[in-house]
Amino acid sequence: MTEKNLLDPNLVKKIHFVGIGGISMSGLAEILLNQGYEISGSDMKASNITDRLVNMGVKFYQGHSSDNMENPDLVIYTAAVKKDNPELIKAQELGINTIERSVLLGQIMKQYPYSINVSGTHGKTTTTSMVTMIMMEAGLDPTVHIGGQLNAIGGNTKIGGNKYFVAEACEYVESFLQFYPFMGIILNIEADHLDYFKGIDHIKESFIKFARLIPKEGYLIACIDDNNTRDILNKIDCNIITYGLNSEDALWQARNIQFDEDGLGSYTLYKSNEEIAKISLSVTGMHNISNSLAAAAACYTIGCSVDSIKNGLRKFSGTHRRFELKGLSKDIKVIDDYAHHPSEIVATLNAAKNVPHNKLWCVFQPHTYTRTKALLNDFSKSFNDADYVIVSDIYAAREPDNGEINSLILSDKINEVSPKSKYIKGFEDIANYLHEKATSGDLIITMGAGDIYRVGEIFLDMQQNA
Repeated sequence: MTEKNLLDPNLVKKIHFVGIGGISMSGLAEILLNQGYEISGSDMKASNITDRLVNMGVKFYQGHSSDNMENPDLVIYTAAVKKDNPELIKAQELGINTIERSVLLGQIMKQYPYSINVSGTHGKTTTTSMVTMIMMEAGLDPTVHIGGQLNAIGGNTKIGGNKYFVAEACEYVESFLQFYPFMGIILNIEADHLDYFKGIDHIKESFIKFARLIPKEGYLIACIDDNNTRDILNKIDCNIITYGLNSEDALWQARNIQFDEDGLGSYTLYKSNEEIAKISLSVTGMHNISNSLAAAAACYTIGCSVDSIKNGLRKFSGTHRRFELKGLSKDIKVIDDYAHHPSEIVATLNAAKNVPHNKLWCVFQPHTYTRTKALLNDFSKSFNDADYVIVSDIYAAREPDNGEINSLILSDKINEVSPKSKYIKGFEDIANYLHEKATSGDLIITMGAGDIYRVGEIFLDMQQNA
């Protein structure tokens, strides 16, 4: 039986997005608008993102109300939208089909013969962006959907040709099982999202299911430096291409790794023990050497030239909130990073070591209560490369506070490992503390998946007005 096309243009002409201001939802709305659908959407607040959509022709409603539902043929919502949302209730009353965001993304992928999905606990946005830069350099004109802002495409979405679709594949609530990859990339598999997953075995099983979505003639690009990724490869039935920095049996390898005075990496790219190219990156950190290796292996496999790989990687200077320079004031540098998992913190602080500085200040905002509680011991050991750590309140995201965990507990736990942490509640207070204590040549990194970047902005304003 033929699978139903939920975007059949003969049946669907008007599509409404509940929560259209989100980074992923806005990009999907743009793709469908470009395909000729009439798009409307609502969100609690107007933003630069919603303003941009309005300028494209999207009808935007601020706030959620049943009155926003002007007889759409299809309603899209995110997992964050609660069942008592008035627009979802109205859609159900009217018998309008409603689908979750990841299902829509999968339906869009089906329209492209070559869908490239980048998965893993860490590094998805950066690697997806690297793949995008290489494919653009090669003239392949991919359509792209990224979970961050990439300046080279003017945002998080690029409308390209109808052959290649490049997107992140997030494992949370197993949403990536709705996708249709021709090529999958697994960067790493670690314990995270433990409000949904029961543990690492459950997570690995989910990645196995994702990889099994790849057709037999398709490709899985896998990092075998990561033991959990290596463990699942014998359960996958497609073409498997391996890469690694530390694995002698990896097909793709980076050798002669170096970092310049700005912390930017370079290396010699090898395939099957043969030198392919000299690669120079415009981003910092060993983790980005690994990410670039994944992107190179993937793009070479689909036919990108060596020159396009070299040039695409060299032109990639990062996405927003990934080791992003926010400013320099009185010789104090402020960088912001999205790291919110212990492994990401370690990688980001390790990258910072290659950037010249005196003292390294890390301002960390934990993300979700469940992650902070489940990984408390790992978090406490993640800040070894920082000289000082300031912990702000936990960013709750989708979760209620049950009182079992807080940032003071985390700060105390860090101090058991090394006495360097201080809990400060408010962003203004944190910025004031940094203004008083940080000195010329210091490096400040704000870190977390919430809104901790605001501390850096407040601090820079204070410095400028002092």
